[in-house]
Amino acid sequence: MDFKDQIKQLGDRVGKLKDSIHTEEATKNAFIMPFLQTLGYDVFNPLEVVPEFICDIGTKKGEKIDYAIFRDGHPIILIECKHWKQRLDIHDGQLLRYFHVSKAKFSLLTNGLIFRFYTDLFEPNKMDEKPFLEFNIEDIKDGQIEKLKEFHSKYFDAEGIYESANELTYSNEIRQLIVKEFQEPNDDFVRYFAKQIYPSVVTAKVLDYFRPLVKRTISNHINDILNDRLKLAITEDDAKFEPVADLVKSEKSSENSKEIVTTEEELEGFYIVRSILRTKVESSRITHRDALSYFAIFLDDNNRKPICRLYMNGGKKYIGILDSEKKEQKYELTSLDDIYNHTSALELVLSNHLEVKVK
Repeated sequence: MDFKDQIKQLGDRVGKLKDSIHTEEATKNAFIMPFLQTLGYDVFNPLEVVPEFICDIGTKKGEKIDYAIFRDGHPIILIECKHWKQRLDIHDGQLLRYFHVSKAKFSLLTNGLIFRFYTDLFEPNKMDEKPFLEFNIEDIKDGQIEKLKEFHSKYFDAEGIYESANELTYSNEIRQLIVKEFQEPNDDFVRYFAKQIYPSVVTAKVLDYFRPLVKRTISNHINDILNDRLKLAITEDDAKFEPVADLVKSEKSSENSKEIVTTEEELEGFYIVRSILRTKVESSRITHRDALSYFAIFLDDNNRKPICRLYMNGGKKYIGILDSEKKEQKYELTSLDDIYNHTSALELVLSNHLEVKVK
């Protein structure tokens, strides 16, 4: 199982167990220690993962932080943990103090659901107030997984992560500014466009006229870009059946297409199908391949053992499941959670491939 699958599986675990976790210590054992193990650190090796690491802060002696990850005898990551129901914002000050007196270059504040990674981009040896990487383990995106992978014990490179953190921080700030301006353009943003197309002086009245026009034009342009991409992948909504032979043939013909784009929604749907079927087979046996007009899920990466196809790129969304006549039956999805409504059908398809009756 690759790193991405391990992180996704951990996210599933957190979602299922969190309501049974009632203490901070239980949060550490159930969520945070498995997280560190997934990053390749030996939580049972006191030379690598040090629990209750002592940080002397000024006149206060014996102050402790929950974990410190060591390499070559020096701390590289400080970790402060909270109960999964606790908000993290009110605890940032504590980690700030720990970071200041430690040689560690990175720190992590987490409640087992939300993970916030910090460093000292703006002032040496002083932890930044904002994290350069933050994610919810239950809804982690592929791009965030790639950034998280940099913290894996096999790939950890402090200088490389620091450089990446610098870029990521500014990128996040730019993204927030773009979102803000697209939602509610300020005067300077509107004036930039108005001055280039309005033939006279741009007054306050002119800005008020252009503001909704700029906002609407940006929205329409984004929609046009999305629609152009979706046209490449749209399949006919009224197509209800398709032979398995066509499934295999079309899968082969699109394997080498350069226009295939796997979306986060398709991957989320895949992990739901994998979650449903992993009680019947090892989750690693449930695999996927993307194509122009659909996202196919197989058993053992064998295109002769298709389980279902996801159609996520059209105006409506569908899941296609093989019926008893070996034809594909499409069912509309109003949300990804609707995939769970087809648990029995998915298990039946799997059992046919395994030649084992589903109990």
